Amino acid sequence: MLTFAYVKVIAIEIFKTNLNNEQEANALVEILHALFPQSKVNFDLEDCDRILRIEGNDFTETKIKDALSERGYLCEVLE
Repeated sequence: MLTFAYVKVIAIEIFKTNLNNEQEANALVEILHALFPQSKVNFDLEDCDRILRIEGNDFTETKIKDALSERGYLCEVLE
């Protein structure tokens, strides 16, 4: 008997940003949720790199960078 297991792959990407305040972060979370509705999105503005963390399987690094860049923010993958 063969048994197959379905494994859902979840990607996690962490970006360094130049956000300055919580209002900006909240607005971007809403925008990113609209663009990538199956993903979890949050910012850690207390970190010196003002971290954006996104978890899911419906986004790409380029789309995230473009979404922030279009709104005047810098965004790069944190390695």
